[in-house]
Amino acid sequence: MGLLDSFRSMFSGGKLDVSRRFALQRKAISGTMSKFYMAKDRRDGRIVGLKILDSEKTTAFESRFKGLRKPSEGQIAMALRHPRIVETYEHGRTTKDELYIVMEFVAGPDLNSAIIADDPALQGRRLVLIRQMADAVAAVHAAGLIHRDVCPRNFLLVEGSGDIKLIDFGLTVPAAEPFMRPGNRTGTPNYMAPEIVRRQKTDQRVDVFAFGVTSYELLTGELPWPRGATGLAAMSHDRPADDIRKHRPTIHPALAKAIHACLLPEPARRCPSIQHFLKAIAKIEHEDA
Repeated sequence: MGLLDSFRSMFSGGKLDVSRRFALQRKAISGTMSKFYMAKDRRDGRIVGLKILDSEKTTAFESRFKGLRKPSEGQIAMALRHPRIVETYEHGRTTKDELYIVMEFVAGPDLNSAIIADDPALQGRRLVLIRQMADAVAAVHAAGLIHRDVCPRNFLLVEGSGDIKLIDFGLTVPAAEPFMRPGNRTGTPNYMAPEIVRRQKTDQRVDVFAFGVTSYELLTGELPWPRGATGLAAMSHDRPADDIRKHRPTIHPALAKAIHACLLPEPARRCPSIQHFLKAIAKIEHEDA
C-alpha cells in the first residue's frame, strides 16, 4: 500500500455534533483557515484541542490539487506519531459539514510569542529547542511529506517541560512530484524559500529553509532579511542572509555555519536535509562558543 493509499484508508465515520460532544472551554483562536478551541470531551472529561476548518478557505486550497486526491489535513495529522509533534486523536466532519480535527491540547505559548517576550523558558535552552524542532521536521519528512509552513507560530512550548511540539498541517502536502510542481505559493512570507515565491519546483528543502529562518530568529530575535507582512517580503530572500553573528556575536561558529547553510537561496547549494543539519551540529554542546 502506497503513502496516499494509506492516508485514504484512515477515515472517521459519522458526523460530529460539536455542542453535544464538547464543552468549549475557551474562546476560539482564529487562524488563517480555521478556528481552534480548548474543549472538554463530555465522554471522558479529557481536555483536548478542537480545530474547525473554514469550509470555503479549505475548499479553495484543496482545489489547487484537483484530480490528485490529496490527503486531508486530518488524514495527514493522524499519520504522524512523534514526541515532538502534537498528537491527533480523530478527524471527520461536523453536522454542519465542516471538517474537524481533535488533538492533544498543549498548554503553553507558541514559539513566536516566546521569542517576542524573550520568555525565560528560552534561556540556555535554544540549542535544545533547535534540535527538537529539527527532530519534528525530520519526522514529517521521513513520513514522505513537506510541512510547507515551518515558522515559530507553528511550534508550541509545552508548559512545565518547555519542550517543543510542531503543529498545523493545513498546508502540508506529500513529497511527490505532482505536489511539488511550480505554482503553489502557500506559506508564511517571512519564512518562505525563494523557489516558492518564484513559482519554481519545490521539495523538502523549502522546509529546511524555513527551519533555518526560524532557528536564526530563535537565537537572535531578528530575521535574516527585512520583515514584511505580504508575499513581497519573500522577494528579498534571493540575496544572502544577514550574518547571524551581527546579532549574536558569541554564537558557536559551527552552529552559525549550519544555520546559514539552510538559508542559501539556491536549493542545490542549500543544506540538503534536516538530517544533514542535525549531523552538522551533533557535537555542539551550547549555542554560544
